[in-house]
Amino acid sequence: MRILVTGGAGFIGSAVVRHLIHETSHEVLNVDRLTYAGNLESVAPVADSPRYRFAQADIGDAAAVRDLLAQFRPDAVMNLAAESHVDRSIDGAGAFVQTNIVGTYVLLEEVRRYWGGLDEAAQGRFRLLHVSTDEVYGALPMPDPEAGPGQAPLFTEASRYQPSSPYAASKAAADHLVQAWHRTYGLPTLLTNCSNNYGPYQFPEKLMPLVILNALAGQPLPVYGDGQQVRDWLYVADHARALVRVLEAGEPGAVYNIGGHNERSNLAVVRSLCRLLDELAPESPGYPHAGLITFVEDRPGHDQRYAIDAGRIERELGWAPAETLDSGLEKTVRWYLDNGEWCRRVQDGAYRRERLGAPASALPGQQPRTPLAE
Repeated sequence: MRILVTGGAGFIGSAVVRHLIHETSHEVLNVDRLTYAGNLESVAPVADSPRYRFAQADIGDAAAVRDLLAQFRPDAVMNLAAESHVDRSIDGAGAFVQTNIVGTYVLLEEVRRYWGGLDEAAQGRFRLLHVSTDEVYGALPMPDPEAGPGQAPLFTEASRYQPSSPYAASKAAADHLVQAWHRTYGLPTLLTNCSNNYGPYQFPEKLMPLVILNALAGQPLPVYGDGQQVRDWLYVADHARALVRVLEAGEPGAVYNIGGHNERSNLAVVRSLCRLLDELAPESPGYPHAGLITFVEDRPGHDQRYAIDAGRIERELGWAPAETLDSGLEKTVRWYLDNGEWCRRVQDGAYRRERLGAPASALPGQQPRTPLAE
């Protein structure tokens, strides 16, 4: 297929692009606005492939999207373009409304226009996959210790939407638009909701890279509240495989929840990372690294627990995560230890300055925000 991927220079999007080029024979057009979190160095391993192209554009720019669709003539679109950091949405929701809601609307309309001009056979093959989050469902109760294993509630595809943050609300709105365009216009859409992703190339304002890089520098490891918020952790390469599987074999109009079967509290994850760093980087200034853990004031509207029931995608499409949380954490720590230059260029802003042709002093770096967000 010829696949147009929006947001393909971001964390999950770049993993999808790398998977498509390395593991399939599909052609890819990567469309990204290149905001602070868009980094072309994350797709450098595939940039020289004859099956890969890049275009800098905003999904909210109807004319640009229209031109790209007309030029590339995709068989499918995967929409991963989004503002996705909860803390930033609390500080300023406008960018999230613009990209996640208005941008999704513009993309849907331009894809619908393009799809309507295809011949009948091409229309039947075409798919639009919209990638969302488990945060649209709100919070789950903590497990009852008296109930035994396997009794705690999980998010399913039928779970009610109850978003807590401006970020989650903007993604919930986008999800509703996608489903409405399928039901009203017949656009062959697919929708996925994933649990918390982690792994290589993640921007260091998120939990795992922030902890790893702060620990290596001997800096505090800020943890919200008591750190007992529970998340289901999904290794990003597993997520990329799942998304491609949904695109290739999913039922139009369907929703698929994608999770890692790895529930663990934020504090437990931080402690696991500290143990790995003690083992793999004992010479770092922060050793022993658990001594750097610092508890900070909780953020507003912080959901206590997310957990995904991924049974549908496993039963219907044969996907299952390959990584446990322990194996994925070790791969993640080793990647950050082996790719210090990528991390340095993100932290000091070099990846942006060179892209924009600016002198070294013209743009500030994007330092990780604290307190951390998962």
